[in-house]
Amino acid sequence: MLDLKFVLENPDRVKKALHDRGQEAALEGLIGLDRERRLALKRVEELRHLQRQRGEEIARRGRAKEDASALLAEMKGVSVEIKELETRLAAFDSELREALLVVPNIPDASVPLGTDASSNLEVRRVGSPRAFDFAPKPHWEIGPHLGILDFERAARISGARFAFYFGDGARLERALIQFMLDVHTGERGYREVIPPYLVNAQALVGVGQLPKFEGDLFKTAGERELYLIPTAEVPLTNIHAGEILEASDLPKKYAAFSPCFRSEAGSYGKDVRGLIRQHQFHKVELVKFATPETSMLELESMVTDAEEILKRLELPYRVVLLSTGDMGFSPAKTYDLEVWLPGQGAYREISSCSNCTDFQARRAGIRYRPEPKGKPRFCHTLNGSGLAVGRTFVAVLENYQEADGSVRTPTALRPYLGGLERLTN
Repeated sequence: MLDLKFVLENPDRVKKALHDRGQEAALEGLIGLDRERRLALKRVEELRHLQRQRGEEIARRGRAKEDASALLAEMKGVSVEIKELETRLAAFDSELREALLVVPNIPDASVPLGTDASSNLEVRRVGSPRAFDFAPKPHWEIGPHLGILDFERAARISGARFAFYFGDGARLERALIQFMLDVHTGERGYREVIPPYLVNAQALVGVGQLPKFEGDLFKTAGERELYLIPTAEVPLTNIHAGEILEASDLPKKYAAFSPCFRSEAGSYGKDVRGLIRQHQFHKVELVKFATPETSMLELESMVTDAEEILKRLELPYRVVLLSTGDMGFSPAKTYDLEVWLPGQGAYREISSCSNCTDFQARRAGIRYRPEPKGKPRFCHTLNGSGLAVGRTFVAVLENYQEADGSVRTPTALRPYLGGLERLTN
């Protein structure tokens, strides 16, 4: 959430920033609400001034034993109007907060301008796509052929965009999860967390999922209104909701494996085949809490952490800086890591690493003290995939496939697979 004072004192700057994101309309209602609030506040101040004046006159008439009934009746009406306006002012505060909750974050100055992904900036490429001497297949053909993926049986049980993993497929998924966690927690300094997979609405408001993106979420039915997490970013970021941290404890770094659940509302048929866009998938999530002075450096190091997984798996990839029009709702700056998928002949997103500055911290009330007993400031929060496990599974199948339909296993994963060197039918 943006700082209301900053928005109202810098409307042109904020409008320009939101225009760059294609979201300028989000601000109009908020500015209109504040205009009404100011008018109501001005009217309250005028009426209170009138009350003081009339009060002095009523007191004077009382001392002089003069009739003050008309003034008393007038003041009764004024008191009623002030009470109504004060109630309205309290409502304005709530309405302004609700309006702010649907305004996206302001892009960092280093983010390239653009309306969509065509304006994204490629930062670097690492590794060269393999030269195949046969036509590489997509994973939705490789997996069923090996008997390790079954989309049809899952669809009979749960509908489209679900999958069964069998045998070595389930084992490979599990190996990827363990490998990622071992690297991030054992070498990169993250603290492992097993978070709740069901969260309340306030946790989703805190990270920016609600109220704007409720259609993307799965909600439980019954006495308690809870949501299945779309990513472990939600519970991890809310670990310190409402808390004041010490600067000496920052940065805080957390890593968590979790299932993720997304309705994919509005995807309009994109990626309907295979594992790329599922309603349920696995991910290893990274979350950091940092100071404003260090958060951009922490973003760069988070990207490096996610890259390390791809490097050790020897998967070709590229790093892309997203444009203003392609970023998500909460970030001020986002890098995507895109892995090469030979079966599809394209780079596809496998990780998204973002600095949300104080946008989420303001919504969730996460602060820190720059010095002992100092005035608290809002933290900066960062999040990233380290990596999306299902998409990494896809990348392994497609990049390590052989002409006979088998799939070699990456060397880095073999200790987690009992030395298994090849997936075969």
